[in-house]
Parts: sequence; C-alpha cells; structure tokens
Amino acid sequence: MSQTLFVNATLASMQGNSGYGLQQQAALLVDGDRIAWIGDMTARPRDDSIEIVDCEQRLLTPGLVDCHTHLIYGGDRADEFEMRLEGASYAEIAARGGGILATVHATRQASEEELFAEALPRIRALLGEGVTTLEIKSGYGLDSATEIKMLRVAARLERDLGVRIQKTFLGAHALPPEYEGHADAYIDLVCEEMLPQAQHEGLVDAVDVFIESIAFSLEQGERVLARAQDLGLPVKAHVEQLSDLGGAAMAAARGALSVDHLEYLAPADVAHLADNGTVAVLLPGAFYVLRETQLPPIAALRERRVPMALATDANPGSSPLHSLLLIMNMACTLFRMTPAEALRGVTVNAARALGMDREIGTLETGKKADIVVWNLQRPAMLSYRVGVNPCRAVMQAGRWRS
Repeated sequence: MSQTLFVNATLASMQGNSGYGLQQQAALLVDGDRIAWIGDMTARPRDDSIEIVDCEQRLLTPGLVDCHTHLIYGGDRADEFEMRLEGASYAEIAARGGGILATVHATRQASEEELFAEALPRIRALLGEGVTTLEIKSGYGLDSATEIKMLRVAARLERDLGVRIQKTFLGAHALPPEYEGHADAYIDLVCEEMLPQAQHEGLVDAVDVFIESIAFSLEQGERVLARAQDLGLPVKAHVEQLSDLGGAAMAAARGALSVDHLEYLAPADVAHLADNGTVAVLLPGAFYVLRETQLPPIAALRERRVPMALATDANPGSSPLHSLLLIMNMACTLFRMTPAEALRGVTVNAARALGMDREIGTLETGKKADIVVWNLQRPAMLSYRVGVNPCRAVMQAGRWRS
C-alpha cells in the first residue's frame, strides 16, 4: 500500500463536540485509504518510501459532505424564479401545476443519458469545492420507472466519478397529477411497489418523505417511514419547512438519521431530536431563494446540543445552488451560526446525517483518508469569503482527485 505524509499543516480535525479541533505544525500519515497517524511535526514518521506533501502551513480539513441534494432532474424552473419575484408564493406556484410537478414532467421525459449529462456539471461544481461525499435523492419521477431511472443515474455518477454518494429514495416527494385526490392510494404504491423495487435493485441507501401541507400528511409520512424500516432501511424527513405538522418529532421518535429544513420547528420539539440522536439539517439556500423570514430555532438546537448539519439542497426550484462554501456563508449571515458551526455542519455533522460518521467527517486515525488542502491558514476564511474557491487539492480514500 502507498503512504502519503502531510507535513507543515494547519489541521482542522473537527474532532470533539465543538470547535475546529485545530492543530498547528501538524503532520498526518495516510496508509492506503485510511488515516494511519496524526501528530506533531517533530514526531512524524521518517521513511524514504513515504510520499511527502509539504502543506506550507496551509489548512487541512476533512472532505466536505453535502448531505441533502436533489441533483438529478430534467429541465429548469427559471420561470418560477420570476413568478416568485412578481409575488407568487411557493404554495401558489405548486397549485398552478408548477413547482415539483413541473420538474416531474421534464424528468419523466428525459432519458438516463440525458439526466446523467445534465447532472455532471452540477456535481462537478461541488467536487471542485472539496466535496468528497454527497447524498442524491430521487423524487422527481413519482412513478416506478422514473424513480428507478433517477437512482440508476445516481449510481452511475458514483461509479464514474469515484465520489461517495448516498442514494435516497424520495418517492413521497409530491402527489403526481394522475393521483390527484387519491393521496392514500399513491402512498400504497410507494410502499408496496416503488420502494421494494428500488431496494431489490440495490439502489437505495436511505428513505425520505416530504411532510408538508403541499405534500403529505403526518400519517402518510409515517406510513412511508414505517415501511422503509420494515425493509431495514434508515430514514429521514423533509419537515417543518412551511408549517409545523409535527413531522420532526415523529421522525425523530422513529430514529431518523436527520430531519431537514426546520424553519417552523417548535422549540419544544427540539428535545425529541436530542433524545433520539437525530441531526438537524439546515438549508439556508432554500431560505434565501424563497425569501423566508421564519428562522429555524438555532438557539434551542444549540441549547440541547443537537448536531446541526448544512447542505445545498441543490434543486431546480427552491435552491438552485451548487456551492457548499456559499451555503456556509449563508448559514453564518442568515442564521447567525459561527464559522466553526458552519464547518462542522459540512463535515462531522453532515456525516452523522448520512449515518457515515464512523468512516468520514473528521481527520482521525482509522477513518477514510478524505482530505482537502486549502489555500488558507484559518478555517474561518472558508465561511468568510464569497465567490472565491480556495480548494487546492483533494484526496478521497487515499487517492488524489485529478
């Protein structure tokens, strides 16, 4: 196995319960695909066969993790962007046949090859900023064939690009037009046909559901999560984005990996997340694009020490953003999170939101060697600057990314 030794590094390990875990004058040894040793420069291993990388005091962090995306879809929704600026609400656009259903139509019409080609520039933008792991959801098919098609594209992206992707089934994203007025029947289809078929093909790592007034009820959402758990799959949920339906408390009680959005999460319900080890995934991109004013209960989440993750929510409608660094800045400016909380939100806490924190998310002996070298010396700079990409080099599982 090849070995690589990073020396003269400013290392943000992200270990511990808060802060950066910052180490100056640090060295880190990679052996194969794992981190084998971390320590002070003076104690570094000395072997002529080891490749030496002199960081010249540059910052090292874990590979970034984008734990909530909808990167695979057909078409765009620039027209809805204009409609919102002319005064239409998210709910009004959906009622006119826009929103998710507009993307469903375009995605159903697109071939696997077309969806793959359209997704490539989106995912490459994330990889260029040091992302080594991401989640991609289905949910723009709303029928068996298209949901499977989306998940196959996600699997191909993982294989062809060599990036780690969690494939999340989101068949219960919206009610398709052919099931108008028959939401329970559609949930039957999701639970008894769509999800089992996707799992049978080995295309599902987790299951999500959208519980909201414009999507599915609390009871319908719980049916989907219960079915997923019957199949042995981890669960998560889009909840409390536009209203408080109690979805976060329900999903947390079922041991959900994460609950996502949370602008309308009642502070009293934060205890359910804390008690069940559920991560709060905050999505400032959607907050920004939709011009929301209702903030997630950041203070309550901090008080109960609920891990807060951040993600792009990259999608064609409510968050057409493909920069995790921009999301970090938005979290600081819009949600008043600290730069340390923001970096934890896209490393260790995002890894927890995917159930991958034993393997990734920190620079720690025994974990996967997912490492980013930044043209920076201070980690706060990652959240401070906008429009500048300081990523110098990326190693994923011990291999340099070309």
